[in-house]
Amino acid sequence: MAGVGVIKFTDKVFGSLLAFILSLFSGKKEIEPDKAKKILFIQLWSIGETILTLPAVLSVKNTYKNTGIYVLATKRNRDVYLSAMPEINIITLRLNPLSIILAIFHNFRKFDLVIDLEEYLNASAVMSFFLGKQRVGFSTGIRSKLYNSAKDYDGQQHVVDTFLGLVKIIDVKPVNSLPRLSYNKEIEEKIQAIMRKIPKNAKAIAIAAGAAESAKSRMWPANKFAELSKQLLEKLGCFLIFLGSEKEKSLVNDIIKKIDKTNKTINTAGRISVAELFCLIDKVDLLIANDTGPVHIASAQKTKAIALFGPNLPKRFGPYQNYSISIYHPEACGYSPCINVHLGKVPDCLYPENSKDYQKCMKSIQVKEVFKAVEKVI
Repeated sequence: MAGVGVIKFTDKVFGSLLAFILSLFSGKKEIEPDKAKKILFIQLWSIGETILTLPAVLSVKNTYKNTGIYVLATKRNRDVYLSAMPEINIITLRLNPLSIILAIFHNFRKFDLVIDLEEYLNASAVMSFFLGKQRVGFSTGIRSKLYNSAKDYDGQQHVVDTFLGLVKIIDVKPVNSLPRLSYNKEIEEKIQAIMRKIPKNAKAIAIAAGAAESAKSRMWPANKFAELSKQLLEKLGCFLIFLGSEKEKSLVNDIIKKIDKTNKTINTAGRISVAELFCLIDKVDLLIANDTGPVHIASAQKTKAIALFGPNLPKRFGPYQNYSISIYHPEACGYSPCINVHLGKVPDCLYPENSKDYQKCMKSIQVKEVFKAVEKVI
């Protein structure tokens, strides 16, 4: 898959032009979901947001029981749908022009209805135009002209409810909870081998210190994660399992180097798959993470979580459960929320990297308040 920056630039320049041209030929025929034999969802981006689409997809699946449900996803996020709803049909897409053209060629007007769950991508709207006889999506920009029916994006509510609002256009019975993310016995055995290293009387806490490459400004400083880890080990006698991607290995290694009791830590960065991560987060007692995918995995698995927010709003992307805690200081930075996914705005911190104000929204979160939150929920 091409880099995030390249994808966004290409989509903004060429995608918007193509969407404009196609909008000249797009009709507004009334949607008839009852007559649909095949419904396709489009969701192409992050694991976390994909999890938050699950209640919407389930609502449609449960309402239209005799309709074939399909999802167009990428290799990056398809495991979410495979784990939550293994019975639905997955079409895997690579985010490059050739793959998109081939997907359109093989599936041209194959679907009676396409529900585009992407908030701002022009590419997804363009694909919906070619793949679906009727189309539903969010009313953001010129792309909305390609839909038969479009819904305003409400940035002041949780994203789960925003996706549910979109599918309510076709009169579904809403599912208001996240389904569990399943995993097979082989995966469970691998994760149990990790968990057996933890003393039975110790609480297992997973720590996700990284964030998706699209917005590193969401990361709490590594030195604060290290200090928190020390306190969790010394004062609460916890056992720490560090999470992370292959690219986050060095970040996790740097944090662990600053911890004295490394015999009470496990580093899984770059060592487990997405499906194995579902299982691992299911097994721990608590997750501490930045505003990123593991928070939403924890919500699906009913694992308690402490989520750290700065550039984005917890009321949009916080844990979708009432037994977790989001820590957020809106007064720390006048720009917050500078991340507005529905507008395609996912910048790095708006302050220069070498200035004292860089990431001040995340720096405002203190170790002691995170530690107190741990004491409250564990």
